[in-house]
Amino acid sequence: MLKLGQRTRSSVNPWKSCLIGNLFHRKVRKCKHSRRCFNTKAEEVTVEAVFSNNRTLSLTTGKYARFANGSVLAEMGDTAVMVTAVAKQKPSSGGFVPLIVDYRQKSAAAGRIPTNFLRREMGPSEKEILSARLIDRSVRPLFSPNFRYETQIVCNLLAVDHVNLPDVCAVNAASAALSVSDIPWNGPVAAVRMGLCDNEIIVNPTRRELQASSLDLVVSATKQNLVVMLEGKGDIVLLNDIQKAIKQGTREAQHVINCIEKLQKTHGRPKRTLDSPPEVSDDIVQAIRLACEIKLREIFRDETHDKISRDTAVNVLRENVLESVRSDFPDADVHQIEGTFSKYCREVFRELIFERNLRCDGRGLDDLRNISCKIDLHKPLHGSALFQRGQTQVFCTVALDSQESAMKLDTLAALDSGSKAKNFFLHYEFPPYATGEIGRLGPIGRREMGHGALAEKGLLPTLPSDFPFTVRLTSEVLESNGSSSMASVCGGSLALMDAGVPVSAPAAGVAIGLVTKYQQDDTKHLEDYRLLTDLLGIEDYMGDMDMKVAGTRKGVTAVQVDLKIPGLPLKVMMEALQKATDAKGKILDIMKLTLSEARRVKKDSWPVSDKITIEPHQRSKLIGPGGVNIRKIYLQTGAQLSAETETSFTLFAPSLAAMDEAREVIEEFLKADKVPDLEFGGIYTAKIVDVKDIGVMVTLYPSMPPALLHNSQLDQRKIAHPSVLGLEVGQEIQVKYFGRDPVSGYMRLSRKVLQGPSTTVRNLDRSEQSDV
Repeated sequence: MLKLGQRTRSSVNPWKSCLIGNLFHRKVRKCKHSRRCFNTKAEEVTVEAVFSNNRTLSLTTGKYARFANGSVLAEMGDTAVMVTAVAKQKPSSGGFVPLIVDYRQKSAAAGRIPTNFLRREMGPSEKEILSARLIDRSVRPLFSPNFRYETQIVCNLLAVDHVNLPDVCAVNAASAALSVSDIPWNGPVAAVRMGLCDNEIIVNPTRRELQASSLDLVVSATKQNLVVMLEGKGDIVLLNDIQKAIKQGTREAQHVINCIEKLQKTHGRPKRTLDSPPEVSDDIVQAIRLACEIKLREIFRDETHDKISRDTAVNVLRENVLESVRSDFPDADVHQIEGTFSKYCREVFRELIFERNLRCDGRGLDDLRNISCKIDLHKPLHGSALFQRGQTQVFCTVALDSQESAMKLDTLAALDSGSKAKNFFLHYEFPPYATGEIGRLGPIGRREMGHGALAEKGLLPTLPSDFPFTVRLTSEVLESNGSSSMASVCGGSLALMDAGVPVSAPAAGVAIGLVTKYQQDDTKHLEDYRLLTDLLGIEDYMGDMDMKVAGTRKGVTAVQVDLKIPGLPLKVMMEALQKATDAKGKILDIMKLTLSEARRVKKDSWPVSDKITIEPHQRSKLIGPGGVNIRKIYLQTGAQLSAETETSFTLFAPSLAAMDEAREVIEEFLKADKVPDLEFGGIYTAKIVDVKDIGVMVTLYPSMPPALLHNSQLDQRKIAHPSVLGLEVGQEIQVKYFGRDPVSGYMRLSRKVLQGPSTTVRNLDRSEQSDV
């Protein structure tokens, strides 16, 4: 009979053998069979980064998830985020970096239970998807273009203290996990959140500080103060304040970078060798160059081309070159020929920009495309606009609804944002026909969600905080040739003003591109660059940056920067922000010619809203048992009645006619509840309708809701129950009226004050009762 240890040693699977042996012997030995197996009793190491405001970020490795290629725990305050990085051992085919980032914010980390039916985490929320995109855009530019190993970064929130936000911790932990792993990566990168309170920059503000801050900007940077990624929103922040926050954020990021480098140097694993792609022979490269250089230059110089014709011309040339080269080199790999052609096509496109200082559509570097705007397109819509910029066309609509239609936030999102509901939200749609393609129409993707969130950030600061309606803005991209999210800001602002939303100022957005030229020596310093205002789709694909800036004429409301190069100097970033501000002003001038402020003349399709104030004792009569009267109002008129306070209600109606009808129904409900004028200090005959332990319930007139006459007010003697006085249901007694309680609104009545000298007794006669 074989012993268990002998069986595991003779197992066919050496990795399984190592695992089982370690499991039973409680000892982890180094496995020579797999590069993934390493000592799970690695030393636990922690480093700390201290920012200028003495707030600390700690990074720990060797504590959790030690089977991953890299695992780091980031802690700030009591918020703890564990990030793991795992990459396959064999490269995969494809022309892009195969990176997946998953960010999960579990309810258990906040001491909560999910509110769905199954009481467990379901699919990723919008907050989780946007945080994953934030991490992806921070680390992706530092991978080598030749990196082909499928890599997954998983961010797991272990604890959230609702003081320190976890997304920036996750970016830094992901950077550290990649750095200490054996995955080839040109990091580290570090992220810092910047706030602005009372004109003072705050580094990594707490949740409460961020709610009071006029700026929420995440800056990701690498060594030598190079900016890698920007993501921010603000309450119309001045350009100088944005630039100041970016400069300070890159400096603060160096503290984290130094700690990660120290962690990598002392406890990082040796990087695996990156397999170089198979080289294409010089003969093939030269043949491709001779076959396409002249024609590519002609295509990219032809200003008459639009998106479709230019792409068609390049594709036809690609097929001709591929056929020509394959006939001369029959043993050559087709994928290598196509890759070489695409690479050379990109080189020619970029060289022409440097040579001519002109772009493929004939514009100068700072020129805008032709812009046209239209509003009030369809009568039933509350607000609509069509924004056309070149070959990018966006159709925006606004729907106004009651406050009850506000988007209810989940528990964790509500804790982060400080509010339970959103009364403004923007939904961005990018159907496949926008680019002349066929695709699946289904649930919104991560790209659409990110673009919609950016456009929403750009418009939200311009909306009034006390607007009585819930606003849903939809942006459907009908044609796309670059910068559709910023076109959504422009079209969305026009649609809001067309719907009569009193925005503080019109907003616009623009995208800035970049092409760079680096020195060919080992330093790889930036030699030359060109900034491109109002980015085309092909310039985004062939270029190195996509900077989106939205805001009003006064300042910036949203900014997002994505880079394809491993960092950009601050000088270039500041220049790009200035160009975006100048272009934004030109776009606002064009939009002003169509609509300069919110529409004041009401449309017939607009809904209406009004405030209704009642007496406290009328509340139950208006609402009805179980809210039956509110449902009757909605079913009969389409109007919605919602309570704000004990005496204040909001009435929403889809039209003015529905509002008038709803008012008539409400008057009917309250008609029988009109109160006669009661004299303060007057004495009235009250009828007992119920006897309770604490007193008797009485009415002064037929339609009056019963009021409590407390035992303490029944007699000058102290009594425990009304029965000792012989009081019964149906009996009439005299009481004195002292008005209504200012808090509860209930009547204040007394009988014991009448047990003295005789006073005048008032009875409500039949005529008064009939007037009630």
